[in-house]
Amino acid sequence: MMIVFKHIYKLYFKIIFFVLASYSSSSAQTVFGYDDFKNLVLKNHPTVKQANLFPSDAEAEIMQAKGAFDPKLSSNFNRKAFKGDEYFNRWDNALKIPTWSGVDFKLGYEAHTGKKLIPEESNQLLVAGLTVPIGQGLIIDARRNTLRQARLAKNYAEAERQKLINSTILYATKTYWEWWFAYQQLQLIKEGYDLAERRFVATRERARIGEQATIDSVEAKITLQDREVALQQANIELQNNRLALSNYLWSANETPLELPEDAIPPLAGIRKVDDVTLQGLINQAKLQHPEILKLNVKIDQLRIEEKFRKEMLKPIFNANFNLIADSFSSKALYNFENSFSPNNHKLGFEFVMPLFLRKERGKLQQVRIKQQSTGFELNLARREIINDVYAAYNEVRNFEKQLKTQEDATKNQEILVKAEQRKFDIGESTLFLINSRESKLIEMRTKVESLKSKYEKALANLAYMAGLTEIL
Repeated sequence: MMIVFKHIYKLYFKIIFFVLASYSSSSAQTVFGYDDFKNLVLKNHPTVKQANLFPSDAEAEIMQAKGAFDPKLSSNFNRKAFKGDEYFNRWDNALKIPTWSGVDFKLGYEAHTGKKLIPEESNQLLVAGLTVPIGQGLIIDARRNTLRQARLAKNYAEAERQKLINSTILYATKTYWEWWFAYQQLQLIKEGYDLAERRFVATRERARIGEQATIDSVEAKITLQDREVALQQANIELQNNRLALSNYLWSANETPLELPEDAIPPLAGIRKVDDVTLQGLINQAKLQHPEILKLNVKIDQLRIEEKFRKEMLKPIFNANFNLIADSFSSKALYNFENSFSPNNHKLGFEFVMPLFLRKERGKLQQVRIKQQSTGFELNLARREIINDVYAAYNEVRNFEKQLKTQEDATKNQEILVKAEQRKFDIGESTLFLINSRESKLIEMRTKVESLKSKYEKALANLAYMAGLTEIL
């Protein structure tokens, strides 16, 4: 009987290395890979959809700015009657057409009737003319300034969109790999628990028939209880991580989804980065990082604003010239004295010049101060972004080295457990030492999986620091 139990004991310890070294999933389980998860987030997550609205909002701003160049049709009617006398009826109509050059065209029709019209008023009058800004507004005016800045704001909105998407992907990625580790940790602890349970049953039976000391069954029971507590904790951690991951799962019609109970993560394949990858990330960050793009847009907008404020230092000097005709009748149109001709015109000039220009000079000075401030901010942002990329890269390489060292240490621990088992078989070791070596092996295997998870999260952080959603 004693020989039989020794063979059973050896068999259990061989199962330790076989079970802990291999993972298998039942046919009912579904592998939920990271790429599938990320594509689902990019496609359906509300925050990503919100970010995708930024360019549309910028397009709406551009449309509003273009509205300043829309032709405007106006009509104004005024009537006065007093004590039975009809003083006047004035009906003025105009079509004003702004242009990009600052020149405004005007087409108008005036119909005035009544007993109390002023002498220079005509009963019916056609007007066709233009207004030209000779001074302020010739090079740039408020309308062109607003439209140019709105067009640049579209680039700003695109940078904001990319920044929000990058941030969402970063947190989603960290959540995924935390779920991945929680699952791997549960599998290792569960396998350790199963081994401890089988060992306890075998030890209890041997103690019952007197082949082994009763204290050994107590030792095996303590190990089983300790691993049962760890198993319960690992189950809770996996459930909580499953809930956290579900926050990022949405259907196309914006319905929240739950991570299926049978969903399991795949085994992790380590993606290594090198100095060539680092240099590519740095070059990408210098050109396309959302923060740098936003600051470049602000500098371009301030450059346009400076040009506009310089224009505002000029005096307002507008000239308008209008050809006028008497009426729509064919007789008037072919009559040189009544139709459109240089002899029939209205001409005017407008001149306004503030004497001290304090308001305009103050605005220009403010713009130049903002330009300097934004330039300093851009230089600082470039330096911080590049250093953040280097720091994130160093973290990735450090986790890579730690992982290799931990894997080597785990292999050595396996050798140590096997050696301890051989000593136990010849009576030179104890159950306590076997349990301790085995628990340490499970702990070290768990640490390997933890480092894999941290390595993947560090890669995601590296991509984020470079302004990307993933490594090049």
